[in-house]
Amino acid sequence: MSWLVPTGRLRRRDWWLRYLLLLLVLGVVAPAVDTAWFPDSYPRLDRDSGISLLWPGPQQGGPVTVVSALVLLAPAVAAMVTRLHDRDHSAWWLLWNLLPGLGTFVLFVTVGLLGSRPEPNRYGPVPGHVAAQSR
Repeated sequence: MSWLVPTGRLRRRDWWLRYLLLLLVLGVVAPAVDTAWFPDSYPRLDRDSGISLLWPGPQQGGPVTVVSALVLLAPAVAAMVTRLHDRDHSAWWLLWNLLPGLGTFVLFVTVGLLGSRPEPNRYGPVPGHVAAQSR
């Protein structure tokens, strides 16, 4: 499984550590770098209202934030899809994002809090099971 485009199924722990943690760190670092190095740069993402349920990304930033968000978009979506596959759901579940608030909550619980299905499903064997058999 590649980091850029994972295939099959992805365990919840791997999703938290290998994908979400990196996104959270970059979500703090990139706007800080933009503020320090490019204080008057464009494109600048500025929003007057504090929290937006439609845009979960950083509320302000510059070129570093924009580039890091674009570079990490495909791996983040692919990781969510493989987590959904681990729960035996199709990628169509990403359409929950179209419902502000509720959709984000449903996907967070499904992808981030619920564990792996213990049996093989249509998307592949149980993650880690193949590695344990080869020892």
